[in-house]
Amino acid sequence: MKSRTHYLWFNTKQRQEIIDITEEVAQQVGESRVAEGLVLVSAMHITASVFVNDHESGLWADILKWLETTVAPWTPNATGTTKRGKTTRAAHLRSLTIGHEVIVPITGGKLD
Repeated sequence: MKSRTHYLWFNTKQRQEIIDITEEVAQQVGESRVAEGLVLVSAMHITASVFVNDHESGLWADILKWLETTVAPWTPNATGTTKRGKTTRAAHLRSLTIGHEVIVPITGGKLD
């Protein structure tokens, strides 16, 4: 069984943002030379999430708004604070809601 591990690093500019990593994952699949199999994409931080969805106009804004208004607003909380006093409770809840990893099939050496 072939396997490959590659890490992507991101410096976000906002408290919450969505970053499209499709091209980076596709590139790694190509470099892996796996023709048929699976790729696991996993967030390596507990407050990050990974999901598969369309990159259509307005959808990402809707997702961020849904997280803010329905799942976990950024409100101060006595629990889940960092050393700098910022709350991370909302980020933890959002990660639980969206998910921490995805598995995508590889067919013909490409993301399926």
